[in-house]
Amino acid sequence: MSKKAVTEGAAAAEERIYVASQWQLMWWRFRRHRVAMLSAAVVAVFYIVAIAPEFFATTDPQLSEARRSLIPPEPIHWFDNGKFRPHVYAVAGYRDSMTFKMVWESDPNMKIPIRFFAQGFEYKLLGLIPTSRHLIGVGEGLEASDTIFLLGADVQGRDLYSRLMYGTRISMSIGLVGVLLTLIVGIFLGGVSGYYGGSIDNVIQRGIEIIRSIPTIPLWMGLAAAVPRDWSVVQTYFAITIVLSLFGWTGLARVVRGRFLSLREEDFVAAAEIAGASQFRIIFRHMLPSFLSHIIASTTLRVPGMIISETALSFLGLGMRPPAVSWGVLLQAAQNIQTIALSPWLMTPALVVIIIILAFNFLGDGLRDAADPYQ
Repeated sequence: MSKKAVTEGAAAAEERIYVASQWQLMWWRFRRHRVAMLSAAVVAVFYIVAIAPEFFATTDPQLSEARRSLIPPEPIHWFDNGKFRPHVYAVAGYRDSMTFKMVWESDPNMKIPIRFFAQGFEYKLLGLIPTSRHLIGVGEGLEASDTIFLLGADVQGRDLYSRLMYGTRISMSIGLVGVLLTLIVGIFLGGVSGYYGGSIDNVIQRGIEIIRSIPTIPLWMGLAAAVPRDWSVVQTYFAITIVLSLFGWTGLARVVRGRFLSLREEDFVAAAEIAGASQFRIIFRHMLPSFLSHIIASTTLRVPGMIISETALSFLGLGMRPPAVSWGVLLQAAQNIQTIALSPWLMTPALVVIIIILAFNFLGDGLRDAADPYQ
């Protein structure tokens, strides 16, 4: 390649950067962050599962039977005699005469074929389309609830994999809903406080200081315990979401206030005021978009905090309650050392929580680095 061609290519790239919008520059910078891109893919997969957990589940998560209690995980064997034939081994259990515990053993001679997009229990996809198709199932003439336990079964004989899929919907959506409420309250109060200042600023800031001085965990526990036990799953869901959002907006409000205090003295704000723009338009049309990228990065980092809060409250029995299925509810079965020692697969939801929290944190780091593409 000639020197002239290289120079022309560099000039074209430089010109492309000069004429690019802020969002294009953010995307180009974010795209170079490999860990953040991988984390974004992981988060996307989790939300796909949250949208349609019935499709990914193999059995009804509430279907229980005592004879299937604490079946260990059955790994999928992908090849059979050198050919791609996914299958699991059949398991049989007997009660030990000395310890009186159920002992489960796999039988390599009985192979249960695994089918993709197989028929299973009926459900409504996205709550609208009746279907019985699932991502993973077993061969014809077999019932997945009796033959396949990819992550094992709990004490009541319920398939942990299917319950984990259903739990993803509540645990992932409660993070989004909670952060959305936090975002609305934090931006509104922080913007008003920073733009107007004076007595309004003092009242809002003193209120924030009072809220932040209250111990968070005891307060959440007290408010969550006040939720009536006879409330439905939907009512409890929204109650827990509001509880988590009531005291999560203060940090964002402080950040927004600080940015507004510096921006209200800028020339473009004065020009908008001279042009006759309303205060509402100046705040939300001119000032807020100038640091919208920072808000996006901050929001991404707040979602895992909401997920952990819901999981912790549900784990303590103060959040979501059965028959609701969330990651915290699933972890209630692993509250003692005996369970962890004898049935370690019941801790699988904890591993899922760790993965999604790390993914959100790496994604937030990538967005934060990309938020200032001119640096």
